[in-house]
Amino acid sequence: MALEFEILIGVLFLCCFLCIYRIARGPTAPDRTVGIDILGIVIVGFCGVLAVITGKDFFINVALTWALLSFIGTIALAKYLEGRSFDE
Repeated sequence: MALEFEILIGVLFLCCFLCIYRIARGPTAPDRTVGIDILGIVIVGFCGVLAVITGKDFFINVALTWALLSFIGTIALAKYLEGRSFDE
């Protein structure tokens, strides 16, 4: 069972590097926004895998909090890129 987790963590690291590449290279601001959003999803995946490996519920709480903050941040950034205010 440890081999599956090692493969899964390796795939998640590969996804992190690909997201960081998209954030760094762009070419547009919406591309970077999508890269940031997907990176947040990958981090939530890391927390889920760590929760299963260690058996600690703390990582699930971190994953839920990260997912909510990532969602709110993505919505705020999308509104900013559109030029709208936050109360619209």
